[in-house]
Amino acid sequence: MFALIDVNGMYAACESAFRPDLASRAVCCLSNNDGAIVARNRLAKLAGLKMGEPYFKARPLIEAHNVAVFSSNYTLYASMSARFAAVVESLSSRVEQYSIDELFVDCRGMETAMNLEAFGHQLRREVQRHTTLTCGVGISFTKTLAKLCNHAAKTWPATRGVVALTDERRLHKLMAILPAAEVWGVGRRISARLETMGIRTAQDLMRADTRFIRSNFSVTLERTVRELRGEICFGLDENPATKQQIVVSRSFGERVTSFQEMQMAITGFAARAGEKLRQEKQHCRAISVFILTSPFSPRDAPCASQATETLLVATQDSRDIIAAAQRALARIWRDGYRYAKAGIMLADFSGREAQLNLFDECAPRPDSEALMNAVDRINRAGKGRIFFAGQGIDVGFAMRREMLSPEYTTDWNALPRAFMR
Repeated sequence: MFALIDVNGMYAACESAFRPDLASRAVCCLSNNDGAIVARNRLAKLAGLKMGEPYFKARPLIEAHNVAVFSSNYTLYASMSARFAAVVESLSSRVEQYSIDELFVDCRGMETAMNLEAFGHQLRREVQRHTTLTCGVGISFTKTLAKLCNHAAKTWPATRGVVALTDERRLHKLMAILPAAEVWGVGRRISARLETMGIRTAQDLMRADTRFIRSNFSVTLERTVRELRGEICFGLDENPATKQQIVVSRSFGERVTSFQEMQMAITGFAARAGEKLRQEKQHCRAISVFILTSPFSPRDAPCASQATETLLVATQDSRDIIAAAQRALARIWRDGYRYAKAGIMLADFSGREAQLNLFDECAPRPDSEALMNAVDRINRAGKGRIFFAGQGIDVGFAMRREMLSPEYTTDWNALPRAFMR
């Protein structure tokens, strides 16, 4: 038995959590460089704002409905996600974080202690009490069925945000009214193919021959069919597999045309990638850099280049990663182009650096681990307190975030102040 807890409009809800004045106002959040709409609250949806719509196109509608607009504040969202997870983990011993706003919970044995629907309402109530975030809860025999129940909980207000189905008749009734595209793992492309075969609803998919599905689609979709029948094929993943690569990339707020500016950008990406690598408790040997112009701009000549540097000794030291990234950049840089995006990828991971003798030319830097841990610890207390000089200061190509909200949960100085006279 599984539960899926999913926060309603996570990004927009985080922005409203510290702004009571937004309680009855439409709210939306934008993608990197304030490009397109990536999150909306219920009122913004009712106003007609569409996911993925470019900000400049949506501005007339935004102004007409007095929509509050925010640049994506990833520090705030990550912090609120951690609080959301902590609340759920306090109520259940086995939890899987599926995404920033979704958690799966293993509900085995819960029925002996309390009604499953009551447990769902308890989860929802406690999350809202501790974080202000509103969530939907779906509970059923498998993760795929829990996802369908969650969809029902968020779609129909009469459910009061919780749907717990363990009765096969009621499950079949739900599957009969939901299109196959709403099933976890079935996107538009697969659902379009299924429809040509007469499989239009979740119930049609549940009744499909598994051998036919496997031979015409994939083993994964076959397992999804089995899950719709109540057979557990996707267990709880409490310890996600170690990442095989780390990518840090950004689209620039302004086109980058000088080598010096690109060096600063790559230094910043490499420093962030090194921080992520240490969070994973990994070392890397392969450092790749890529730079490209915009494929959509008629003004920009097409150019996309990538280079990889391979180290003799695996490292987690940002200084080594930055140096390798700069060597790779020097190999692919070409003057005369207006670069729109760049990034860095770390790969070839190992759990520790190679064991070398004292006389080896490629021996690791002394006290590297202690230094990097100190840097990370200081920056956790305040982002960017320590940075590499090569990253530059007040760079013109930085990501555009003109409507960024304060980092309420991680920066004391961002907290609202009240004064008494």
